Amino acid sequence: MFDDWDDNDAPRPKPEERPAPKTPINWQRLFGYLAPHRARLGIAIFSLLFSTGLGLIFPLVIADLLGAVLAEQGYEALNALTLTLIGLFLAQAFFTFVQSYNLAFIGERIVFRLRNQLYAHIQRLSLEFFVLRRVGEILSRLSSDVNLVRTLLTTNITSLLSNVLTLIGSVVIVFVLNPSLTLFILVLIPALFVVAIVFGRPLQRLSTRYQDELAAASADAQEAIQGVRIVKSFVREDYETERYYRGTEKTFKTALSLTLYRSAFGALMAFLGFGSLAAILWFGGREVIEGRLTLPVISSFLIYGVSIAATLGGLAGFYAELRSTLGGVRRVFEALDTQSSVKDAPDAVDIGAAAGQIAFENVSFAYEDGVPVLHDVSLEVAAGEVVALVGPSGSGKTTIVNLIPRFYDPTAGSIRLDGRDIRTISQASLRAQIGIVPQETTLFSGTIRENIIYGRLDADEAAIIAAAKAANAHDFIMALPKGYATEVGERGVKLSGGQRQRVAIARAILKDPRILLLDEATSALDNESERLVQEALDRLMQGRTTLIVAHRLSTIKVADRIVVLEGGKIAEMGTHDQLMALDGLYARLYNMQFRLPEETAALLSEVPHEGSDGMAMSDSQRLRTPRMGILGSLGRRTKTE
Repeated sequence: MFDDWDDNDAPRPKPEERPAPKTPINWQRLFGYLAPHRARLGIAIFSLLFSTGLGLIFPLVIADLLGAVLAEQGYEALNALTLTLIGLFLAQAFFTFVQSYNLAFIGERIVFRLRNQLYAHIQRLSLEFFVLRRVGEILSRLSSDVNLVRTLLTTNITSLLSNVLTLIGSVVIVFVLNPSLTLFILVLIPALFVVAIVFGRPLQRLSTRYQDELAAASADAQEAIQGVRIVKSFVREDYETERYYRGTEKTFKTALSLTLYRSAFGALMAFLGFGSLAAILWFGGREVIEGRLTLPVISSFLIYGVSIAATLGGLAGFYAELRSTLGGVRRVFEALDTQSSVKDAPDAVDIGAAAGQIAFENVSFAYEDGVPVLHDVSLEVAAGEVVALVGPSGSGKTTIVNLIPRFYDPTAGSIRLDGRDIRTISQASLRAQIGIVPQETTLFSGTIRENIIYGRLDADEAAIIAAAKAANAHDFIMALPKGYATEVGERGVKLSGGQRQRVAIARAILKDPRILLLDEATSALDNESERLVQEALDRLMQGRTTLIVAHRLSTIKVADRIVVLEGGKIAEMGTHDQLMALDGLYARLYNMQFRLPEETAALLSEVPHEGSDGMAMSDSQRLRTPRMGILGSLGRRTKTE
């Protein structure tokens, strides 16, 4: 019947329903990431030039070496040329090391900068971005896609430069050696680039699809791991395994198609390159036989021919790799260019301590066009007033509390804090006035102290302990082996539900907000935990404006006023007695949800009861058993959206 804290009022569109626009790559922006590393990049390019130049000299030295042997000039010339060749190899190895190290350094710095820039940008996006995308997809952009940017800016670009220099140098040298043989090379160049263009488009398409499918499979796995308790409680290990298998199978099939194109592309490039060498060998052999070419010349020409074929293949491969990489690069920049749907106004102001008066003025809202959730809602909450929101599931309770901190903006109307439209207040200062205690508590992996201090990062130890005491958490914390230094585990899994709630309340107390938004935090707790949490909440609400999505009678009793929602509109409003006198929706909900369990509990307390195993049931078991049945029935009978 009643909403949880998360966006139960909101439709849950799949990520693919909001595809990102395929914008062209801004190369100037991309190369801007190299700008802070000009010095190292210059060293790397200088080393690359020397290494490439030395590579061009090798065939000439080898030709001289071969000529010396054929001319029988003796061991002295042979030894000198051999030592020269070894020296060139050592020099090339040194410059290659310098180039590789500096490029690797630049690449890691780019990844470091871009990953942090992307994460900071994502953190500042509105809630809508996270509703439309799964966590696994976002993490994929932070990891594998960012690495593709590094690959493009370092490995691919320097490979391009090296291949271009080698190609130009080799063509010039072979032209000097024999212009007629150079024609074989010139015929090969356009053929290689035609092949590269033909294979490039499908390679880019398949690479992008592979990245998307890999992100989807990773998201499936992450959801199942995060919800492992639910998976195991429903014995769905095989189902989740099969779901992940289907996702990875799609990735596998796409990877096979990608591999097929890459393999065919590489094989065709190799055939064209070595086919040209065979033609050169045939023609050169004829020239040697006719006496128009010497063996050292044809040997060096063949070596340069191999070099040219390899560099042409490298250039074509670079083009194919570039097309494959651009998909991931585009995904990174699409995320960086995503604009938040909730923005600060240019003249947004920071406010100090607010009094806490809230006014909804003709507010309407829809998560999606044509699917309204709130209709012309007007509501005033006085500073320090406690207002309970009740109503059937989907009536708009959660949406109301989500609009106050500007997780979303109204599609019509306005919300005012102390008479000021909240859209004129900076989001940071607005949310600094608001404390949120959800029903499903979120704790971060780390210690209890780190989770409490999240409410105010500059708090001292005395403030942390005072907040924990006010939240009825200090005693259980001190009973733990490491006290406040106890690790809570991922999402607080090492603590009980009541303990997690009290840590969350301590966090909110430490923040000391003027406005509280509560999704009643006791509905899933046993009686003792509920009592402790409710006491903490009562302390937390003192002197603060509070809106509560109400689930239990104990919550409604502390409210100064009750707002009953139905179909996105305010159906009734008043005190408990006033609403009961109306005998409308609230009275019906109250009688079904609250009064009947009380009467049932009273009857149960008068007679002994036994559980299914014949043993006496505890008070908490007797109280919870009828309540859960009524909740389920009421949820089915009153659900309107």
